[in-house]
Amino acid sequence: MRLISFLVPRLAIALITMFGVALLVFIALRLLPGGYADVLLGPFATPEARAQIGAKYGLDQPMPVQFFKWLTALLRGDFGVSMVNKSPVIDELLRRLPVTAEIAVLTLMLALGIGMPLGIASGIRSGGGRGGSGRLVGALGASVPEFVLGSALIFVFSRWSLGLKVGGFVPLLQDPWGNLRSVVLPTASLSVFGIALILRTTRDSVLRVMTEGHILAAVARGETPYQVVRHHILRNAAIPIVTVTATYFGFLLGGAIIAEILFSIPGVGYYVFSSLESRDYAVVQAGVLLASFAFVSLSMLADVAYALIDPRIGAKRSGR
Repeated sequence: MRLISFLVPRLAIALITMFGVALLVFIALRLLPGGYADVLLGPFATPEARAQIGAKYGLDQPMPVQFFKWLTALLRGDFGVSMVNKSPVIDELLRRLPVTAEIAVLTLMLALGIGMPLGIASGIRSGGGRGGSGRLVGALGASVPEFVLGSALIFVFSRWSLGLKVGGFVPLLQDPWGNLRSVVLPTASLSVFGIALILRTTRDSVLRVMTEGHILAAVARGETPYQVVRHHILRNAAIPIVTVTATYFGFLLGGAIIAEILFSIPGVGYYVFSSLESRDYAVVQAGVLLASFAFVSLSMLADVAYALIDPRIGAKRSGR
C-alpha cells in the first residue's frame, strides 16, 4: 500500500509531462520554416502541388484537429507512418533502438566504472594528489564538447590504422569482434562527459558525507577504511549519484545524436535527426516522445531507488 501511494503521484506527473512534451513538439515542428511540401517539392513548386501534398497527409487541417488525430492514434499504439519511406515509424524505431541501447549501456558502464572510483578516491583524499587529479579529470571531461572529441578520434583513427572501425555499425550477433571495433570510438567519445559528471557528483557527495558524525564514530570504533567506505560513505552518498546516473542514461537512451551522426551509427538519434531535415513529422514526434519516455521512466526508477536506499525518503514522500 505504501508503494502504491508512493508511485501514484509520480505516475500522474509522468502522464502530464508526456502530454506536455507531445504538445510542444507537435507545435514546434509546425512552426519550423519550410514544411514537408517545401522539402519534397522544392522552392519552385506550384501552390496547387503544395495543396495536393497538404491534403494527402492532412497538413491542410487546423492544427488542433491534427494534434487530436495524432494523440488518439498514439493512444491506440499507432505512431504513424513515415512520409519519406512509407514504413511504420514504430517498426523503424524498434529496429534502431537496440543499436542506441547497446552504445548507451556500454557508455554508462564505462562512465560508472571510471567515474565512481575516481570520485570516491578524490573525495576521501581531497587534500592529496588523488584529489587534485580527480578535480582535473572532472574539469577537463566536462569542458570538452562531444563533437570536438569525436572529431579528434575520427582524425586519429582515420590517419593511422589502429584496428578500430571509424564509421558504421556491425550488429553484435553478426560479428561480435566487428561489433566491438565499431562501438569503441562512439562509446569513448560519449563517456568522457559521463565520467566527469559522475566523478564530480561522487566526489562532492563523499565530501559531504565525510563531515557527518557517524563517519567519525565508525573510525573511532576501529572499522577499516574499506568498511567505512562500503557501509557508511557509499550508502549515504548514493542518492546524488543515482540522480545523475539516471539523467545521463536517459540522455543516452534518447539517442546521443552527435556521436551517432559523427560515426554514422544507425541509431534512434541519427534517424530522428535525418527525419527532422526532411520534415518527416511522424518520425520526429515519435522519437522525441521516446526520449521523453526514457527520461520520465528513469526518473521514476530513481525515485524508487531513493526509497530503497533510504526508507525515510519513501515514508516522507508517501505522507507517513
